[in-house]
Amino acid sequence: MQAEQLKDLVINALEDVKAQDLSVIDVRERTGITDFMVLASGTSNRHLKALANSVVVDAKEQGIRVDHIEGAGGSDWILVDLGDVVVHVMMPAAREFYDLERFWRDAPAPDFGLAGGE
Repeated sequence: MQAEQLKDLVINALEDVKAQDLSVIDVRERTGITDFMVLASGTSNRHLKALANSVVVDAKEQGIRVDHIEGAGGSDWILVDLGDVVVHVMMPAAREFYDLERFWRDAPAPDFGLAGGE
């Protein structure tokens, strides 16, 4: 599955369980670790778990390997790593505190020193 399709699958999975404040950040020009970051807020720790679970179940149904899940044990932030898409589901206070949208949008694009024929 292409990164764009996986991003859409994640968005649909999150919308199915009423994610709030969905945001997608295209980081292809900023990092080599992933293509997209999808952020969503939940209303409670239970809701965060339901959001993450919806993503995991839908991904596995499509044959997508879940690389890693972090924070599922009762945290205010759960990360689901699907390779080309990294999903962050967070309580609103944690999302405001860490402000990942600003961090990734303001991050400079890497300069690998390849310009100029070196």
